[in-house]
Amino acid sequence: MIHPTAIIHPKAKLDASVEVGPCAVIDEGVELGAQCVVGPHVYLTGLTTIGAHNRFHAGCVIGDAPQDLKYDGTPTRLRIGDHNVFREHVTVHRSTRPNAETLIGSRNFLMQHSHVAHNCVIGNDVILAGGALLAGHAVVQDHAFISGNCLVHQFCRVGTLAMMQGGSAISQDLPPFTVAQRGNEICGLNVVGLRRAGFNAEQRLELKQLYQLLFRSGKNLRAAIAEAREKFTGAPAEILLDFVAEAKRGVCADVGHATGEGEDG
Repeated sequence: MIHPTAIIHPKAKLDASVEVGPCAVIDEGVELGAQCVVGPHVYLTGLTTIGAHNRFHAGCVIGDAPQDLKYDGTPTRLRIGDHNVFREHVTVHRSTRPNAETLIGSRNFLMQHSHVAHNCVIGNDVILAGGALLAGHAVVQDHAFISGNCLVHQFCRVGTLAMMQGGSAISQDLPPFTVAQRGNEICGLNVVGLRRAGFNAEQRLELKQLYQLLFRSGKNLRAAIAEAREKFTGAPAEILLDFVAEAKRGVCADVGHATGEGEDG
């Protein structure tokens, strides 16, 4: 199941069920779990641990050195879970220091030419569409959807079930369950995502009311958070409140240009 033109370091650890395509290169520090498929011209390097059932399409570069001027060449780590798909020419870089890792969870779908920089943390069931770029230390929580050609600034967080519209960019945190547009703007709740995830009408209504208080009431955000904690007690509401309260870069704002996509019915 290994093409004769593939170059695999003798100390690399590959499960017996792994398939490796033509002209792929796998370096010494790589570990590949069961049923992984490595396509043609894929390069796997670094201290990279990869779980089971991952598929790497043509031209991926996974685990290469971070694009950070402070990086000193020390061997560093990337860890990937199970059942992920990396489409053509996806790039994922390892961490900048040995005591940290770039982390990618399970069941994620990274489309063509998307990029995950050093020290990023991606949860589970995340979609990065074509050309999406995550800068260093970005965090993307479970079930987020980052559309094509979106930009996420370093150290920013994308909350669970948040969605970025195509071509949008953030340099502040994107709260859970919300929809980002343009630059650092949000335009309502990701209602389609909430329904698909099984949120019932009562939960969606509470999130809609909480969204109005936090982002459209005109109140100081700290004061709105304090008021909201007295009014909203559902688990999804607590997730949103905790995320906003913990933001260090500020959070994206609703500037009154709702597109209608985020309106809950």
